[in-house]
Amino acid sequence: MDLEGKRTGGVTSADPAPVNDDELLRRVRNGDDHAFRELFSRYAPVANALAHRLVRQTHLAEEIVQETFLSIWRSPDRYDRSRGSVRSWLMGTVHHRSVDVVRREESQRRRAGQAASALAIVAEDPVDEVLAEVDRPRERALVRQALEGLPEEQRDVIAKMYFEGLTQTQIADRTGLPLGTVKSRTLLGMRRLRAILGGLER
Repeated sequence: MDLEGKRTGGVTSADPAPVNDDELLRRVRNGDDHAFRELFSRYAPVANALAHRLVRQTHLAEEIVQETFLSIWRSPDRYDRSRGSVRSWLMGTVHHRSVDVVRREESQRRRAGQAASALAIVAEDPVDEVLAEVDRPRERALVRQALEGLPEEQRDVIAKMYFEGLTQTQIADRTGLPLGTVKSRTLLGMRRLRAILGGLER
């Protein structure tokens, strides 16, 4: 249902008096589309203002209001008159939805930050520097020997990078692995490879 189109369909000037909220909701329960339009027209602006004050983003506030009124249209029987007015119930619903959205957005930002930090750690690992240091015939032989001590999935990534000259992105494309998986295997493999190489060179 297009709620934006509901804004202009309120009670006409021909009505003898404004219909109270309880009556509007009773009509909504009976499937009265015009009553729903009037309820939306009456409270959408203040509901949007409340949502925007809490979430600070216009599109999120609009989504919250849309979802709130859709829930009223679908389940008007959730309203309990003994617990307050229609207005307080509606505003309470908007408030609860807004708080949920704020928590969800904060959680997503936190997870994104953690992922970025993890990728930064991988990106900072001096893989190219290590490979450059062992780019000589004797060292190449040591690398081949050391690779045998790595788990197969790490050995495969390191071999493709070192002996075939592939970038991590190219390895991801060729193997179908997520780039993050290639990066983590490279990081773990290079750490273990350096340790093995240190033992072989003694």
